Amino acid sequence: MLFRTLSVGSSCSFFYINSVLLFTLRSKQVFCETSRYILLFNLLFADTATLVSNLLLYFLAFLRIKMSYYACGPLILLSVLTVTISPLTLAVMSLERFVAVCYPLRHAAIFTMRSLSIIIALVWAFSFIHILIRVFMLLYVFTTTSLDLQMNDFCSKEAMFFTPIFNDFEEAYSSILFLSVGAIIFASYIGVALVARSASTDKASAKKALQTLLLHLIQLSLILTSTLSSTILTSVARSVGRLTLIRIYNVCFVCLTILPRCLSALIYGLRDQTIRPALRQNLCCRWRCSFV
Repeated sequence: MLFRTLSVGSSCSFFYINSVLLFTLRSKQVFCETSRYILLFNLLFADTATLVSNLLLYFLAFLRIKMSYYACGPLILLSVLTVTISPLTLAVMSLERFVAVCYPLRHAAIFTMRSLSIIIALVWAFSFIHILIRVFMLLYVFTTTSLDLQMNDFCSKEAMFFTPIFNDFEEAYSSILFLSVGAIIFASYIGVALVARSASTDKASAKKALQTLLLHLIQLSLILTSTLSSTILTSVARSVGRLTLIRIYNVCFVCLTILPRCLSALIYGLRDQTIRPALRQNLCCRWRCSFV
C-alpha cells in the first residue's frame, strides 16, 4: 500500500508541474514564437498525455476493474501514440540546438513557424501510422483467433498485445526508432562540441547546448527502458512472487514510466532563464490560490 501511495503521489505531483508548465508556455508571446519553446510544448503535451493515460491504467488496475478489449484498446493505443512522439520530438529539438549553435545566422530561416508546423505535423503523422499498423495487427489477431471480448486480466499493454507477433514488432520498431534518434542526438552533440572549440563561438551558449543534448540522451535512454519494461517484467515474473512483482512494478512505474515524462519540465523549467521566472510565478500563484 505504501508503494502505491508513493507512486500515485509522485505521479500527481509531476502531472501538476507539467500542467503548469504547459500553461506557462502559452502565457507569453515569446514562448509562442520561439522555436525551442514550441517544440518543448509539443514534447511536454505528449509526455503529459502519456502520464495521464498511464495513471488511468494504474488506477484501473489498483481498483481491480476489468474491461473489454474494445474499451481497453483506445487507452493503450493513446499511450503508445504519445510514447512515439516523445523521442521524435527530442530528435528535432536536438537538431534545433545544433543549428542554433553551429549556424546561428541560418537558424531563423530554417526554423520558421511554417517549417515547425510541418515538422510537428510529420511527427504526429508518423506516430499515427505506427498506431494504424498496431490496429491492423489487432484486427488480424482478433479475426484469426477465438477470443473472449472480456479481458481476463487488467487493462495493460501486456494483456492487449499478447501474441508473439506484437513482441517481434515492438523489438524491431523500438530498435530502429531509438537507434535513429540516438544517432541524431549524438551527432548533434559531437557537432556542437566541435564548434564549441572555435574562438568565434559563444562559449556559454555552446556549453548550455551540450548539457541540454546530454540530458536529451539520458531522457531518450529512460524512454527506451520504459518501452522495454514490459519485457523485463515478464521475465522477472517467472522467478519472483506476486507481492515482490507488484513492488517491482510500482518502482518501474515511477522510475521508468513517470520520471522520463517529467524530465522535460525539470530540464527546461529549472535551467531555462526565460521559463524559470514565469514557471515559478505560476506555481506560486496556483499554490496560494489553492489556500484561498
